Amino acid sequence: MAGRRSLCLNAPPPLLLLLLLLAEGNWGGRALRLNRWDPNIWMPTEKVEPEEDSQETGTRWAVLVAGSYGYGNYRHQADVCHAYQLLKRGGLKDENIVVFMYDDIATHDLNPRPGVIINHPQGDDVYAGVPKDYTGEDVTVQNLFAVLLGDKSLLKGGSGKVVESKPNDRIFLYYSDHGGQGVLGMPNMPFLYAKDFIDVLKKKHASGAYKEMVLYVEACESGSIFEGIMPDDLNIYVTTASGPDEESWGTYCPGMEPAPPAEYITCLGDLFSVAWLEDSDTHNLKKQTIEDQYERVKVRTSNHNTYSIGSHVMVYGNESIKRELLYLYQGFDPATDELPENKFDLDIRMGAINQRDADLLFLWQRYKRSKAETQK
Repeated sequence: MAGRRSLCLNAPPPLLLLLLLLAEGNWGGRALRLNRWDPNIWMPTEKVEPEEDSQETGTRWAVLVAGSYGYGNYRHQADVCHAYQLLKRGGLKDENIVVFMYDDIATHDLNPRPGVIINHPQGDDVYAGVPKDYTGEDVTVQNLFAVLLGDKSLLKGGSGKVVESKPNDRIFLYYSDHGGQGVLGMPNMPFLYAKDFIDVLKKKHASGAYKEMVLYVEACESGSIFEGIMPDDLNIYVTTASGPDEESWGTYCPGMEPAPPAEYITCLGDLFSVAWLEDSDTHNLKKQTIEDQYERVKVRTSNHNTYSIGSHVMVYGNESIKRELLYLYQGFDPATDELPENKFDLDIRMGAINQRDADLLFLWQRYKRSKAETQK
């Protein structure tokens, strides 16, 4: 075969016998095992596809957190429901996905499609099948920390599901809500504070109960949760929607392009979240690294590097993890097997509004609708 030669094609029988004996015998008192070897020598000009991680036999875990409530914050729960559907298609089991969401959107009086949540103007329902692990008053910081630590004794309410990870497991955590300097919102007090969160991550690492962890955090000033205090030796990689002192952005909002269906008076998603979710939806995650996704999400979230709207996507923690394939955390959907490796329409221009003004937009849209109904 042109360009490669068999390793033992011309090897004399005595040498071959010696190699086999060494493989089966003892060397220095320890059994020498040839678990895997390639019988071919590949030329430098030939591309060798990277093999899937032989250590990916560990379990994938996911924790999904929508930290808000109220129909005006529709987008946060829509983001989390979309994330669940992505992971489910990727092969993660419900027993390994823990969902925190107030769960007041699908059945809200203002929802024009009762029992349905969408995360894209032409999107399908992302609510169906989402586990109701921690809802309503059970969406708390205490329960979140208990879930991450795998400590059921700390739980108050909820399904009782926790991350019972082992040393070879990987964990993916995604959070979407409002934030501020050093704090992330939760629908029930207290809020999630940076130091407390970092302390829990350190405790989880000290327990030796995971191999690696990836965090995606959508919130205003989300970079401030990790800036200057996130260690790089916890085997945790973090991506945030914004820097320490800037807002994150909502998208698919009324009056913008692309706009939600006319009957919706609130934003359907968040710019950073929509960017990574749609990126994962449209790629074979066995061919895409975490860094590949970061680079494309960074472009979309920054309004194509103009920052006229949008924010700086930030990275913290152990950056060596970014070279790993995404499927190790988000799973693999067989339907994406033939999708291209690194192609996505980065020319898509999306209207967006900062998270805080998104609340005002919702109130304005509600006022206009009520005024129109009054005048009928």
